[in-house]
Amino acid sequence: MVEKAAFSLKQRNPDVLTSIANLSNDEVFTPPSFANQMLDTIEEAWAKSNDGAIIWEDRKVTFLDPFTKSGVFLREITSRLSEGLKKQIPDDQERVDHILTKQVFGVAITELTALLARRSVYCSKHANGKHSICSDFDTPQGNIWFERTEHTWVGGKEKVITVDDDGNEIEKALDGTCKFCGAKQKEHERGLEDESHAYSLIHTNDPTAWVKSTFGEDMQFDVIVGNPPYQLNDGGGKGTSAGPIYDQFVEKAIALTPRFLSLVIPARWFSGGKGLDGFRETMLNDRRIRAIEDFPDASDVFPGVQIKGGVCYFLWNRDHEGDAVITTHDKGQVLSTMERPLLETGADVLIRYNEAVSLVKRVFAIEGQREKLVYPSGKGFAELVSVRNPYSLNSGFQGLPSNQKGDITVFRVGSPTSTSFEKVEKSTHSIDKWKVFIPFLASGSDSFPHPILGKPFVGPPYSVCTESYLLIGPLASEHEATNVISYIHSRFFRFLVLQKKPSQNATKKVYEFVPRQDFSQPWTDEELYAKYKLTQEEIDFIERMIRPMELEGA
Repeated sequence: MVEKAAFSLKQRNPDVLTSIANLSNDEVFTPPSFANQMLDTIEEAWAKSNDGAIIWEDRKVTFLDPFTKSGVFLREITSRLSEGLKKQIPDDQERVDHILTKQVFGVAITELTALLARRSVYCSKHANGKHSICSDFDTPQGNIWFERTEHTWVGGKEKVITVDDDGNEIEKALDGTCKFCGAKQKEHERGLEDESHAYSLIHTNDPTAWVKSTFGEDMQFDVIVGNPPYQLNDGGGKGTSAGPIYDQFVEKAIALTPRFLSLVIPARWFSGGKGLDGFRETMLNDRRIRAIEDFPDASDVFPGVQIKGGVCYFLWNRDHEGDAVITTHDKGQVLSTMERPLLETGADVLIRYNEAVSLVKRVFAIEGQREKLVYPSGKGFAELVSVRNPYSLNSGFQGLPSNQKGDITVFRVGSPTSTSFEKVEKSTHSIDKWKVFIPFLASGSDSFPHPILGKPFVGPPYSVCTESYLLIGPLASEHEATNVISYIHSRFFRFLVLQKKPSQNATKKVYEFVPRQDFSQPWTDEELYAKYKLTQEEIDFIERMIRPMELEGA
């Protein structure tokens, strides 16, 4: 492996990119140490595919970061090439000029990041400036490109009369969405003084033509590497809701067919995530993904940044298919590494933890389901769990005035309230039955051990809940309800939930790996470990991951 070296023409100490503040949680700067870890992965894969050749000693290999922010990937690539090509191009200036004009290319996501990236790579905000380390550029942007891109609005129904730039009267829609990235017009249509956040790579139907229009010639990049923007505000949740867009960057980058692709993205796609079902299916069936480096706690990669569900980076190899090597990291340590299929037979998610694969498959086998990881009717716990907002009562539901007593108790965050039968529109069959309520929002921690789920409680007859809870039931008796709660309190139960829980939201889907039990009796971990024949190693792993949840009054 080539020793990491500073540019031979400029010193970079101290390194500002180790402490630069992030633009936002959506556009996160990559620490240099992590960028180098990704480049190490590419280096090893290149050597394996090229008879041991060192990629940094090849003067013809081309690199692209199509969503550069700080320029850290391009800078570290340039540094490695500068060291690796010393024998082939001994003259420092000639070598750097060759690397920066022929091998290293970037596309910035904003005008600000374009200037920052050029400063990082060329040591000048203008590629042809007097302080630039490259003497061969005749344009200010060099090979780090940025040009403002606009969204293409479609589907708007709210119309207004306005004027165009020439003063002509026109009819304009106000409430459309971008046909490329799905951005909401009301959120993202802005004047020229503000960034449009219409990222160029995902605003084209033809990525190959995009490369030609961007760099002025047909190009085939050998390596694409980087850290794309993760999401866009979609106007929901009082302005706090956001939809993912990193999946679109991955799809467009793959369409450019590089020899190697490595991107760091949120890991929610493993088993869930808003609008990611199609993306997950495509990724898990793509056997060109040869490695996934998984960081369940995103702060291990991006200190001070909270990304629920953690992050990962993957290595995609165009010319070689096979199983993937999945490595789990925690606090700078490798916890486990295993080569395995991304998609187990019959599953629809990536089982995140290597240690969980055999355990999950054994649970299904003991329940009589050996062929695929889906329970037959009556065998799965998820059948007892409702969809979100089972009674159509929103989280702000106030109920009847405090001096009036209703027919039905309403459990909500805070003290219960009450309502009348006619106010409940859904799940009316369960109102007069025993059931269990469990919080929809679970533990927000990504550090282990943690409880995974919020605490469940018994819902007596003539009770309902707001959308803050899910309904489990209806159940035959209070005795059965308390036995269900004993099962939920087990670490075994919550470990199986974890395998399908990518974020704080605990939807019906996260319970799909959990088998149903005989709820005429309570359950303990010891009984469940014995029933499903867990090894001591598996028990130890579960108990390192899952915090105890004590029964009320215990």
